[in-house]
Amino acid sequence: MKSKQSGITLIGFLIVLIVAAFFGYMAMKLVPAYAEFMGVNKAMNQVASGGMEGKTLEDIRRDLMFKMGFQYVDDATIKPKDITIDRKNNAAQLHISYDKRIPFMYNIDFLLHFEKSVALQGNVGY
Repeated sequence: MKSKQSGITLIGFLIVLIVAAFFGYMAMKLVPAYAEFMGVNKAMNQVASGGMEGKTLEDIRRDLMFKMGFQYVDDATIKPKDITIDRKNNAAQLHISYDKRIPFMYNIDFLLHFEKSVALQGNVGY
């Protein structure tokens, strides 16, 4: 009495393993950049909720860079020129826009663009 075997072959298993390893490697490269962006979000919210009375743009940049140090944001990731204050509808907004380039393999890189705005509390004296 013969029974028919079913399942994946060794070649099929290797192909599935290679595809899974490729996407796993891609995730290993990309997840830290998104975790860093979450740290930027948290630092921006902390700075925005603090008192802004009489602070200049340089003071806000300094405070934000200090807070991002506690969130494990790399100093090379965000430059002071990436941090701006915009006025929209008579309200000040802290705005960050930066790019992060991540080498992937050979001459293939990922270019991630991050952008975030947070409303500032109080009057900013810039």
